[in-house]
Amino acid sequence: MKKLHALLAAVLLVLGLGLVAPGPASAAAYCGITWGSQAKASSSKYSPLLTNVRAGRHPCYDRLVVDLKGKRPGYDVRYGAVYTEGKGDRVRLRGYDMRITVKAPAYDSKGRATYNPPNKSNIVNVRTFDTFRQVAWAGSFEGQSTIGLGVRARLPFRVFTLPGPEKNQTMLVIDVAHRW
Repeated sequence: MKKLHALLAAVLLVLGLGLVAPGPASAAAYCGITWGSQAKASSSKYSPLLTNVRAGRHPCYDRLVVDLKGKRPGYDVRYGAVYTEGKGDRVRLRGYDMRITVKAPAYDSKGRATYNPPNKSNIVNVRTFDTFRQVAWAGSFEGQSTIGLGVRARLPFRVFTLPGPEKNQTMLVIDVAHRW
């Protein structure tokens, strides 16, 4: 009988420990991202003016927004080396290179700059972002502008346009997922 009580006590002890032991680590929320990492491009007959570049953080992705004055531009966004517009010098980025080419100049018809960042190698502060490592200005030449985006790894991304907050404004949006 003592053996039975000892066995029962041991079983209850083990079961009791199981109740207070930590459970398995919970997984990150599923974001439903199915974008892929291939190039995304769109053509347009419009040539708006590039006016600003900004970034934001979301639970499942980091977002880069290119503000434009005018209608939806053509664009080409892909993983690959980034070169300056006109001169063709390589732009070195922290992380994996993503090239964003927008069919929109950063200057008006009189040659006045509509966008001229003071620090070309860091046009947006992304130090605390999950995926973005660096946003660099590669210049504007012959009606198009290029931005270099350094990311943590080759991750899925999507590209789309939205109307801006004011009349005759457009936003080019690039979202890069935090993980596959």
